[in-house]
Amino acid sequence: MHERWSSRGIFVLAAGGAAIGFNNFWQFPYLAVEHGGGAFLIVYLLSVLLIGLPLLMAEFALGRSGRASPIGAFRFLTQRARANPLWKVVGWMGVLSVFLILSYLSVIAGWVIAYMLRAAFGVYVGLTADGMSAQFAQMVMDPERQLFWHTLFMTITMLIAARGVRHGLEMVVRYAVPLLLVVLLALTAYVATTDAFAHAASVFFLPDFSKLTGMSVLAAVSHAFFSLGLGAGAMLMYGAYLGADAPIPRLSFYVVGVDTLTSVAVSLVVLSILFAGNVELSSGPSLVFQSLPLAFDHIPYGRILIVVLFGLLLVAALTSAISLAEPVMVWLSEQFGMSLQRSAILCGISAWSLGVITILSFHDWAFSFQLFGVVKKLGFFDVMQVLTAHVLLPVSGILIALFTGWALKPEMMREALPLRQAWLYHTWLWLLRIVIPALLLIVLFNLPELFA
Repeated sequence: MHERWSSRGIFVLAAGGAAIGFNNFWQFPYLAVEHGGGAFLIVYLLSVLLIGLPLLMAEFALGRSGRASPIGAFRFLTQRARANPLWKVVGWMGVLSVFLILSYLSVIAGWVIAYMLRAAFGVYVGLTADGMSAQFAQMVMDPERQLFWHTLFMTITMLIAARGVRHGLEMVVRYAVPLLLVVLLALTAYVATTDAFAHAASVFFLPDFSKLTGMSVLAAVSHAFFSLGLGAGAMLMYGAYLGADAPIPRLSFYVVGVDTLTSVAVSLVVLSILFAGNVELSSGPSLVFQSLPLAFDHIPYGRILIVVLFGLLLVAALTSAISLAEPVMVWLSEQFGMSLQRSAILCGISAWSLGVITILSFHDWAFSFQLFGVVKKLGFFDVMQVLTAHVLLPVSGILIALFTGWALKPEMMREALPLRQAWLYHTWLWLLRIVIPALLLIVLFNLPELFA
């Protein structure tokens, strides 16, 4: 593999952009308020430092050592360490995860494009809560309209990915991620001038330990894991493009910082807007596609600002989608000797086709099933979400930690991850060996209850 990042700064922007996603916007604000504001934030920051950062460092180090797709990297590292050949399954799990997530992320990103354009033309001005709900239901139940937006987003993603790291991915993140951060900062500055900001800041930052429970801790751990895009093949793939002398611990800390500060800024913006519009806080798609458009309609310059917010979401979705496509494309090139352009076409068409099944899951192909007592009603879409979020990603995260901590020889990781103080290296190693697998295993068995 000859591709390399042009600079460490670009790498941080790319990995940070890959980490910033829908969860930052529609999950973190709700979790923080639900679990005690500042109390949850303290536990979340500890989770990021003890779980997110060490595991992110491991994925970057594995990627740089393997210099291949997740499948190729695990094959190479398994042979080099003379470990059990079954460890190669972890690479396959990573590539399968990113492929499945890409297929339905593209559908949701299509909703963002549609909502951004509708908001620009004032479609949501003056609507009531029921009217906003009806608008969302109408779009989701219209497969032809969804198909257009899904196709548009997937095409844009693959056109960029097909140009390679230097001419495609870097070109986007060089401008898109700084733009996202600057606009988010401007939005935060704007809401700081509103009367609702003080209330939002107090709800978000002031700790209420009475709301902090064991499930709160697990929610913080799981969000730290999912928000950084861990357990999939994306971060490992980005690590493969790092130079041999790149300081992985420091770069990982920067990536974690970008993701965490984004979550905080987004939460302050979301809570301030909702409080200013006197709209109840929710989570998931209902927050982004129903509650926020309703709240923006009640504040000055709301029609413009809601378009800006959907623009931020679109940039976040695009940078995430490119990172998801990359491991699949590189594996196709390795396995079948395809050019980057052909692998992009095959990856795009395959993920697009699976996305069509997701679209039909909201309409003709919907069916219900039960998972640990929780009823799922969206057919194949729910199946893919359960398979990725409840199985593949957490299991892959556990196995990556165990593989790095136990299967690889310590000197291999010392070489890949130079830390000046020996105690830091040993702390990192034992976190991977014991603490991270144990906590992720507990999260794994509680995921249905956490995200019921």
